[in-house]
Amino acid sequence: MSNLTINVQKELLRQPSTIALVGNPNTGKSTIFNALTGLRQKIANYPGITVERKMGTTIINGVLHKIIDLPGAYSLNHKKADERITYETLIGSYDHEEKPDLLLMVVDASNLERNLFLASQVMDLQIPILMVLTMSDIADERGIRIQSQQLSNVWGVPVVSINARSKQCDLQIKQALVEQGVATPKPFQWNPSKPLRQAVERLDREWLSEHTQLPERARPIEALRLLAEGNFEDSFYQYSEEGKAKKLIEELQNTLEAQGENPTAAEVVQRYRFIGDSSEGSVTKEQRDEQTLTDRLDNVFTHRVAGPVIFVLVLLVMFQSIFSWATPFMDMIDMLFIEFGAYVSSSLPAGLLNSLLVDGIIAGLGGVVIFLPQIIFLFLFIYFLEGTGYMARAAFVMDGFMTKVGLHGRSVVPLMSGFACAIPGIMATRTIENWRDRLITIMILPFMACSARLPVYAVMIAAFVPDKRIIGFLTLQGLVFFGLYLFGIVMAVGSAAVMKRIFPTGKPTPFLMELPPYKWPNISSVVIQSLERGKIFITEAGKIIVAISIILWVLASFPTYEPTANDLADMDANRQMSEQMLSTLQLNQSYAGNFGQWIEPAIEPLGFDWKIGIGLLTSFAAREVMVGTLNTIYSIEETEKQLGLIERLRSEIDPETGLPKYNLATALSLMIFFAIAMQCMSTLAIVKRETNSWKWPLVMFGYMTVLAYFSAWITFEWANTFLLG
Repeated sequence: MSNLTINVQKELLRQPSTIALVGNPNTGKSTIFNALTGLRQKIANYPGITVERKMGTTIINGVLHKIIDLPGAYSLNHKKADERITYETLIGSYDHEEKPDLLLMVVDASNLERNLFLASQVMDLQIPILMVLTMSDIADERGIRIQSQQLSNVWGVPVVSINARSKQCDLQIKQALVEQGVATPKPFQWNPSKPLRQAVERLDREWLSEHTQLPERARPIEALRLLAEGNFEDSFYQYSEEGKAKKLIEELQNTLEAQGENPTAAEVVQRYRFIGDSSEGSVTKEQRDEQTLTDRLDNVFTHRVAGPVIFVLVLLVMFQSIFSWATPFMDMIDMLFIEFGAYVSSSLPAGLLNSLLVDGIIAGLGGVVIFLPQIIFLFLFIYFLEGTGYMARAAFVMDGFMTKVGLHGRSVVPLMSGFACAIPGIMATRTIENWRDRLITIMILPFMACSARLPVYAVMIAAFVPDKRIIGFLTLQGLVFFGLYLFGIVMAVGSAAVMKRIFPTGKPTPFLMELPPYKWPNISSVVIQSLERGKIFITEAGKIIVAISIILWVLASFPTYEPTANDLADMDANRQMSEQMLSTLQLNQSYAGNFGQWIEPAIEPLGFDWKIGIGLLTSFAAREVMVGTLNTIYSIEETEKQLGLIERLRSEIDPETGLPKYNLATALSLMIFFAIAMQCMSTLAIVKRETNSWKWPLVMFGYMTVLAYFSAWITFEWANTFLLG
């Protein structure tokens, strides 16, 4: 590699450019992205799919550059959605604005050969690269020594070794980019057999070059993929012309098969042969008999007996801590919104605008923002456990239990993803090859308690479950919180067992997954990702909540109620309650009140009144809207003293009995209903897309709603009989 080549490539960094991070999963790629971008990043979904894309900016030598964190991939053969996104972004066909000018090829030094397989495919695309070696400390522990300069000479690109968990990680990479630059790599010189080379050239000549927008450097890779898989219908490029591409590919495949050729095996064998040859002079390995730290920890964390027990204890501590640690911050936010609402109310003249701002927008939004601390703490725990490598072990430990009830081993990872959100979990089921196994996983995945349910759980637990210490730092509230998450797991497993009897799928196939080495996570990266999730929670849910709050305010404020003579007489008799009585009468006679009272008989057996009924309907847009809805409704029922939602629920009195309207039985019934019911139209939409039919979303909605209704009814009756007696 000549100095001239490197100097020319340094010019890329003297003007705004797009830098993409590419690498296998669990290589520290996202940690590097967070270090480079800090809070100058955003997370969104790729258009039309729910695979996430992370984009941000960083400054190198005074120039602002765009950074893209591509989904982790093991190859560019893009059998899965995340691999396809990586491939199409690299070749510039997914979105021309995101086409990278240069790459940071992140490689795990402790697992070099496997990582270099993807690197060899990426280098075929001839994009300027800086290779970044991570996990060097783990490589040292395993007795692996890498000569970076020798590796650089063989692969034709600059190589830098960094500690991704170091606070100086971003400075190390920026310094390497400035001093070493990037270089266009040498293309992989693979030597296919004559029949395979002819097949690739013919497919390129007769179809890809004329009917796709693939750049020339990417066409051989695409041709090889199509010949190996033939699954071109899922490709980004739409092949047409009366099945011409399909006929051509099938013809070439039949010819290769007749000649004993295997396109996939040929590529894999030759790439690994080259990787092995290139490693001889740059990698040395010491033979070590003693166990590594990862081996010793796995002896405990993946033990048949101790592993599941530790997993349950980790979840118990996590949810207890979330509930306990977040409480002071939640109380502060609640008080701020109450004071802000009172300030706005006193600053504006009485009227519709005052009521809209205070009772509609501020109350509705405040009812959800209050749960931001719990959302952030939840993701702090999740990202911390992911960063340590324990989450992969949790999936491994759960696999044995899942397999016993007939679930596929690959179902574990999507189900674990469901704790954050069902949508990416459903997308992750694409790794399950058997259609019926995949369908059953999709149909039970919404039982996993996603973060959107957390606000509903938190309100009901704080309002009606005693804050009683059980043992040590564990409280009754924390145990109930943990129990709801555990209940979701039990419902998912039980439903899967039933569905397996309805749709028998045979013996499950083995579950293979990578167990990354244990390591201490980068705390700043964990914090950044958690804050970003909190931001998404506020911005995405906030839009829906504000819109629904305004609609609810209109429905609850109109038509304007004119008090009768009897009403005025009652108010004169009790002047202190006159304002609240008028507000209550207005709400009862409004559009929202009339509709809520119309559906009330159907939900009354569950312990719900019409106000909760309206919340159930609005929460179909997003589960967390339930809390904003109740906050808006109770804000319209003004009282002389401004109260938070929890106090309003506690103080609600049934006018017929004079007793509290809601109690522990109501709270348990509502939480069980939310734990089971399909209250998320976004999830139904993605199920429709993944199954390519409205049949399965409708089946999902139907069976979950029926199951939720009867479970909530049984819970309400049981709680009234045995708990409240």
